[in-house]
Formats: sequence, C-alpha cells, structure tokens
Amino acid sequence: MIQTVDFFPPVADDPYTFGQIAAANALSDIYAMGGVPKLALNIVGFPDCLDASVLQEIMNGGADKVKEAGAVLSGGHSVRNDEPLYGLCVSGFVDPRKIWKNFGARAGDSLILTKQIGSGILNTAVKGGLASEGSVRELITVMSSLNRKARDVMTDYDVHACTDITGFGLIGHCLEMAQAGNVTLEIKVKNVPFIAGAPEYAQEGFVPAGTYSNKEYQQKNVDGSGADEKYSDLLYDPQTSGGLLLSVSDSDVPDIMHAFRRAQMDTQVAVIGRVLPAGEKLIKLR
Repeated sequence: MIQTVDFFPPVADDPYTFGQIAAANALSDIYAMGGVPKLALNIVGFPDCLDASVLQEIMNGGADKVKEAGAVLSGGHSVRNDEPLYGLCVSGFVDPRKIWKNFGARAGDSLILTKQIGSGILNTAVKGGLASEGSVRELITVMSSLNRKARDVMTDYDVHACTDITGFGLIGHCLEMAQAGNVTLEIKVKNVPFIAGAPEYAQEGFVPAGTYSNKEYQQKNVDGSGADEKYSDLLYDPQTSGGLLLSVSDSDVPDIMHAFRRAQMDTQVAVIGRVLPAGEKLIKLR
C-alpha cells in the first residue's frame, strides 16, 4: 500500500475546475510510483464569507476526478480557513517488485516527459488578465489531466526511475532524480514541450516568485551554457499537477512513444533528454 496527501489554494477561478486540478495533483503521486489509487479522503479549508455552493462545486470537481481515476471517495475533514484550500489524502496499491522510485536512472537512458510545462507562468498571466483563451484552455487541460494514461502505458515497460513534475519545476525534479541516482541528466531544451504562450508570457515578465526561489536554490548544480537564456524561467517554473518524468532504456523509446500515440494522450509527450555518467554538474542544458 502507498499513501500520499496534497492540497493547496485555488489555481483557477471556476470552483469545479479547481476541484478537478487539486484532485488530479493529489492523485499524481500514486501514479508516479507506478501505483493505482483506490481510496481518497477530502481535505478542505473554507471561509465563512463564501457561499456553501462554491464548496459544493469544488468537491464535485474533486469527486468526478477521483471517479475518473477508478477510486472511491469515502469522506474527509473540513476546517474554517481564511482562504479556500482543497486536496486529497490518497491510498493506492502497487506491486512492491515493480514500484517506481525517483532513483535508478542509468547512463544511456532516455528521459520522457508526459505533459508540457509552463503552468506557473500561465497562471500568473491569467491573474494579470492577459492570457489568451487558447492558452487558458490548454493550461486547464494540462493541470486537470490525470497521469493515469501515462502510468497505464508504462506498465508494459521497464521504468528505471520516475518522478512527477510539481512545485520544484522541471529542473528541480531532474536534480532530485540525478542526485538520487548519482548521474547527470542532459536536457535538450528545444525538445521540452511548453503550454501555448508560456515562452512569450515569460519574456513579458509573468514569472511567479516560486520560479526565482527555485532558480536561486538549484542553478548552482546546473550547466546552462548550451541553452538559450529565454527558456531559463520556464525550466525553473513551479508546476501544478505536472506530468511524469521517466528514465527508460533508449532501445524501448520507439515502442513507448508509439504506445503513447495509441493511448491518445490529452497532453504532449516528448523525449527531452538523456542520462549521462555523473559529471561536474547534475544537470546539463543543451
């Protein structure tokens, strides 16, 4: 049995959409371990100044996403709070012989990312009222999509290491995998999929504070000499309900990518780099 918990304040104006995103985010840790979620409990903080119908819509969104995951929502707990908070405690199961861990990446492996990035920057542009309708639609699709399809595809292949991309950004979670496996990850920046408009909004300055915090802490372990500076903020950008980062045998990549195409993913899947023997820096950007 594996168990996780996650919750946060609203990242979307629509309560139902927020509930879906928060639930998808909480369920992601189970999928990132190769597991199947089975039971979920609501975690709620809610202010007295908002109508109870708002809370009902948040919980409806979460319940529908749990149902989509094939799990059971069996209650939860709520408290009064100055701002809304919502998330889940999720229990699931995985064969202990096949559990995916964030260490084990091997030199020669390829790195596959199962969702485009840029949600932190896009959410900042949304708050500024300047994000396009197309970018907002793609943003919501990315954040609310379960990592279930990605997990189901990968059960037929040997996953050497896996993590999901969340608050520490793409580079932060790559660092986690590189340090744990005593390897260096080379990221081909132009292969990384971005949510529509994210590079442009980043250049216009719609960058959340978390991006700068991530960069300050992480960049000492990164060789960025081979990458275009305009992508820098995107790679450090904190993500909400991001995709899976998978380290797999290079020889399996053609079959894996074909399997992802057959699965008709709602998000972009891309080979974004490779695993190298441990070098001077944990991450190389190319």
